[in-house]
Amino acid sequence: MREQDLFDKLRKIERLYAGATTHGEKEAAAEAIARIKRRLGETAKVDRPIEYKFTLVDGWSRKLFIALLRRYSLKPYRRARQRRNTVMVQVPRSFVEETLWPEFIELSDVLQAYLDEVTQRVISQGIYADEGDEEIVTEDFLG
Repeated sequence: MREQDLFDKLRKIERLYAGATTHGEKEAAAEAIARIKRRLGETAKVDRPIEYKFTLVDGWSRKLFIALLRRYSLKPYRRARQRRNTVMVQVPRSFVEETLWPEFIELSDVLQAYLDEVTQRVISQGIYADEGDEEIVTEDFLG
């Protein structure tokens, strides 16, 4: 996958969660983000924001999640002594369930696939081309 293909996939996912309906609307990424922010603002009037604690498995996921929060003008934070992989945010439950978390999962899957592909290519071209898994041995073999 080329980097441009990755950007195209990420924009498609964004448009999906923004509710884009026409071709012209799909081309306006800025309008899509604004639409989600408006929906978040309207949701916050009815569904009061609550504090969420997200524990993300790796640095890539954490960076992606924080960027997504900031894109929607949400303020990620963590408390003193919380682990670095913890991200706190105050947000309405319905926004998390209907938009934020599903979009994050899709974006994360695309990014993870891209990073796996790049990692595999760098390792096979720069270190060693054998892509096989390690051997599984019995206790007797180790000896």
